[in-house]
Amino acid sequence: MSIAIRAEHVSKEYRLGVINHGMLYKDFQSWMARRLGRADPHEKIGEDRFETREDQFWALKDVSFDIEEGDRVGIIGKNGAGKSTFLRILSRITAPTEGRIKIKGRVASLLEVGTGFHGELTGRENIYLNGAILGMKKREIDRKIDEIIDFSGIENHIDTPVKRYSSGMYVRLAFAVAAHLDSEILLADEVLAVGDAEFQKKALGKMQDLSTGQGKTVLFVSHNMGFIESLCQKVIHFERGRFVQISSEPAKLISSYLGNKKNVEKIEWINTNNDYYDVEFIPKRFALVDSQGKLLTLPLANDREAYIELEADILENNNALTFGYALCTEDDELLYWSYQTDCEADLWPKWGKGNGKYRTSIPAHFLNEGTYLIKLLASINYKRWIIGPDSNGPSVTLKIHGGLSSSPYWIAPRPGILAPVFRWYDA
Repeated sequence: MSIAIRAEHVSKEYRLGVINHGMLYKDFQSWMARRLGRADPHEKIGEDRFETREDQFWALKDVSFDIEEGDRVGIIGKNGAGKSTFLRILSRITAPTEGRIKIKGRVASLLEVGTGFHGELTGRENIYLNGAILGMKKREIDRKIDEIIDFSGIENHIDTPVKRYSSGMYVRLAFAVAAHLDSEILLADEVLAVGDAEFQKKALGKMQDLSTGQGKTVLFVSHNMGFIESLCQKVIHFERGRFVQISSEPAKLISSYLGNKKNVEKIEWINTNNDYYDVEFIPKRFALVDSQGKLLTLPLANDREAYIELEADILENNNALTFGYALCTEDDELLYWSYQTDCEADLWPKWGKGNGKYRTSIPAHFLNEGTYLIKLLASINYKRWIIGPDSNGPSVTLKIHGGLSSSPYWIAPRPGILAPVFRWYDA
């Protein structure tokens, strides 16, 4: 595969407030230094040029990577990370302060809803206007206009001035034009955020077809990790203007991006201070693990099982001892309790005096995307709590993201707390 986009030490500086040195010859010297790729002679010695000062802001800082032809690449990062600035440089809307971009082929950009549209013109007229801005010839638009209108799904309003369109209708028409341009590279920046679920599915399918069927390169910026994971083969992570990494394992990088130290610390509780001491039961460890007993990496995909593991010292052989957990939402809404004695008696785990380790599972395709609190419970059945639901006892945190379904109609979280996948059959 040949390289479609190559970024070489790209940086973008925006000057805030006063943008000159106060003398023309100093401004000229600084400009010439930038043109020749040299250090600014008026920069302070020992100063980090990427450290933001009162009069400047570095939106991108020394970004370098390659994107191959036909790749579908998602770009993720927090607001202000530099994602949109990078796409604007690729679209030649703005130029880099330092470094250079090499692009092989024509670029179609869809960076903002309604860019290039004129409110007084109809949808049909704006197809010709927007197509011309994107570099399409009139005969090319004539040949494709019926296909563009059909894809947009707003044929009943195509001869209405676009000033009367909703934001969803804007993005439908703009995406339809950009997607049908004979370009080699398509750039899309959060354009699906205002679309309805039906059009989102259609647009994602179109971008996938452009890549696999027509060999086009697609760069897609979105804060919806479900879209990124379902569409993209590779993911690029930006943070504070810097390129962090590029990965051909989108799920793994997204998991790392969404995870945080707080969640990692909460997947395991160890009774280091010998707390919750009871004459019959002492919890030693409470953790979230995988099928091999290793600590989970959060967030966990919906299509994977999670295992809850408890290690405890049992000091008295009491058949009334029950232990388990309460599963709650992030807002502390109780979903259910689970005990080791819930099933038939001959299936209960065997325990006696001494140290024991016990495990149960939360099944795949059960919880919707979100954060859940799992609280340890223990009691002498119908007599007293050892660790009750209101005791602020040991707990761990489970975060679910992605893996909701392989269905092409299910591309985002559904309403509700649960997200089961049930199969339907012909009656």
